[in-house]
Amino acid sequence: QVQLVESGGGLVQAGGSLRLSCAASGRTFSRHAMGWFRQAPGKERLFVAAINWSGGSTLYADSVKGRFTISRDNAKNTVYLQMNSLKPEDAAVYYCAAGLTRLRPPTNNEEQYAYWGQGTQVTVSS
Repeated sequence: QVQLVESGGGLVQAGGSLRLSCAASGRTFSRHAMGWFRQAPGKERLFVAAINWSGGSTLYADSVKGRFTISRDNAKNTVYLQMNSLKPEDAAVYYCAAGLTRLRPPTNNEEQYAYWGQGTQVTVSS
């Protein structure tokens, strides 16, 4: 059974940092792009960041460029999202996702992701 489990969410003051992790089990995603999305209450799920299988190519939403960094450790089957300079508008449930097809570039298209985690809550106080 494939599972993606996010962790690292929590409450942080504006300007602070958090590091999210997403650990995959049940299969390896070392040849798949991975992504992070987020959903605030009452709003649609939005793309945050994605990384290709090797870590050599990344993609970010404009709203997080320069503040967030996605990375991965294929030996640990884990992807990370380092979030710095957090703003109240970054508050949301953050989901990681694993790409549908091997060796594809990072994408902001939800339909290109086959597996999703349950999400981790990030709260940013002003």
